[in-house]
Amino acid sequence: MKMDIVGVEDVHILDPELLQLPCVSPSPLKASSHIADELFSHWLSLPETATLVKCLIDEAKSATPTNLSKSYSGGNALPSVFLSNGTPPLSPRSSPGSPRFSRQRASPPSLRSPLRSVKEPKHELIPQFYFLHGRPPARELKEQCISMVDHFFSNFIDGLHVDEFKSITKEVCKLPSFLSPALFRKMDPESSGIVTRDAFIKYWIDGNMLTMDTASQIYNILRQQDCMYLRQADFKPLLDELLATHPGLQFLRTTSEFQERYVLTLSFIDYPAETVIYRIFYYINRSGTGCLTLRELKRGNLIAAMQQLDEEDDINKIIRYFSYEHFYVIYCRFWELDGDHDCYIDKDNLIKYGNHALTYRIVDRIFSQAPRKFTSKVEGKMSYEDFVYFILAEEDKSSEPSLEYWYTTFSSLFKCIDLDGNGVITPNEIQFFFEEQLHRMESITQEPVHFNDILCQIIDMIKPEEENCITLQDLKGSKLSGNVFNILFNLNKFMAFETRDPFLIRQEREDPSLTEWDRFAQREYVRLSMEEDVEEVSNGSADEPLEPPF
Repeated sequence: MKMDIVGVEDVHILDPELLQLPCVSPSPLKASSHIADELFSHWLSLPETATLVKCLIDEAKSATPTNLSKSYSGGNALPSVFLSNGTPPLSPRSSPGSPRFSRQRASPPSLRSPLRSVKEPKHELIPQFYFLHGRPPARELKEQCISMVDHFFSNFIDGLHVDEFKSITKEVCKLPSFLSPALFRKMDPESSGIVTRDAFIKYWIDGNMLTMDTASQIYNILRQQDCMYLRQADFKPLLDELLATHPGLQFLRTTSEFQERYVLTLSFIDYPAETVIYRIFYYINRSGTGCLTLRELKRGNLIAAMQQLDEEDDINKIIRYFSYEHFYVIYCRFWELDGDHDCYIDKDNLIKYGNHALTYRIVDRIFSQAPRKFTSKVEGKMSYEDFVYFILAEEDKSSEPSLEYWYTTFSSLFKCIDLDGNGVITPNEIQFFFEEQLHRMESITQEPVHFNDILCQIIDMIKPEEENCITLQDLKGSKLSGNVFNILFNLNKFMAFETRDPFLIRQEREDPSLTEWDRFAQREYVRLSMEEDVEEVSNGSADEPLEPPF
């Protein structure tokens, strides 16, 4: 162990050239191996060795490096034993070009920990990639926006009023113009009625709204402070401005009662939301919570519809959410079923839907609130909001919201076709709903279809992974999934599917981009318009839109 201390810790102070002793022959060591042991024992007994060991011990205790060459007494750097005739043999000399001596002799390193000799890596500066309130705008973009703001506010030193704010909403913020009142209120929290240049820059530029995508901008404008989702009431300012300014709704601005139904309001019938809002939440709020998140807003097509709405004068061309014709069809259907016009529908009313197309069993399931919990506060009755969800799901059974409405919901308490709530549709559940269909076919002298044939037909249409059960994913993966529900509880649509109605086939071929709901709304609007008296509806002009029956 002591030899290791000298050989490792102090070897750097022994000049390798001093060990090259030419007068020593290696033959004595080979002949007598005990000579090396005797030499080592003799070296340990020397005073110089004791001094060296003591210096090493003192250094270890004090943790300070010691100059061993000075501490090592005696005139020579080597003990005298190595200078006698019994010196150890020379180490083999290497040629000048050998790898061992190809490097220059380095200066003796200091006695430090070998870990300190490792070169510490330089810390690389990683740019910030997360910003709590959004990424700040680039300098060029910020300067460009400020220049445009200065131009707009140059003639309005005291600030802009709400009716003067629309141009800056559309040209600077690049947002639909009907968002102007909502944006104005965000920049004027004190309701002073004026937005100054500094207030605009503080909210739009310093608040990093400038660098957000359009969906995030609209989401932050509409939502309430410290609220992480959009509620139905948050869309009221948007629709109020839409009704007041859109040229496609100009003919309705004198019909105050209609306005209470087309836009979101708490009217005399106490509706929590109205047609446009219901359609938005039906298609986009897939969680069914009534709280529209930013992620849901980005995944939906509402932003594209808003942008198109600001550029299109004919509102009926915006078939997503905002079409007046679609609203008219929904409300007229509701009005026809609501015989006493108390703004509620009961079982007896709903059984008449579509010329008695639905079975009693599915109506019972709807009123047991299996597909969706009613918002109506009246026991045993469906509100207008509940009816909007029903008609959208009934007339477009192939859409994902409809499949989730009829098959299952996110709440484990409410199921529709899945009677036992095990997450799959089994042959027993199919037979339960089809029995009434079979009885109805016999009642109208229609040739009945046996259940086994129906079951095979459904399996062939859906092609489920497991033959004896159908999952929601199986339904979503099939283009014919809507026909399964028609077979089970809508006799009229089932018969139309069986006979391959040429009118429906032609409609699908004319415009494959339209959904089943779009085609249904077109047919219904034509039917309703033909039933109306031409003079009462349009004052002699067949181009005027229909007004709802109040």
